[in-house]
Amino acid sequence: MIMVDTSAWIEYFRNGEPRIVNKVDLCLEENLIGMGDLIYCEVVQGIRSARERKEVSGLLRSLPQFDMVGFDIAEKSAFNYRLLRSKGITIRKTIDVLIGTFCAENGMQLIHNDVDFKRMAKHIDLTLV
Repeated sequence: MIMVDTSAWIEYFRNGEPRIVNKVDLCLEENLIGMGDLIYCEVVQGIRSARERKEVSGLLRSLPQFDMVGFDIAEKSAFNYRLLRSKGITIRKTIDVLIGTFCAENGMQLIHNDVDFKRMAKHIDLTLV
């Protein structure tokens, strides 16, 4: 299963960076993408138009759904954040540490367009697509 981070969904829905759009398209065609609750929240909260929100929500909710945060992931994410800080790496958003940790802990790959995931990947065994 592959997660698509909010940063990649934004590229996809805006028909932006072709490298990312093509990855998402291919994974959608092959039914490889799951939808995490945190990512769903980030994507949907950024949509202003009710019509577009309904269309995007319909697509995202049709994917296999995952609850990304519970106490175990919260604890592991806090550990990962401290680990990264000890290496001089500051991740800008806590939600990215939560998403990265969830994917790493569950053996899921991640499609993204965010430098923070690149910076954390090798330290938390996160596989990026």
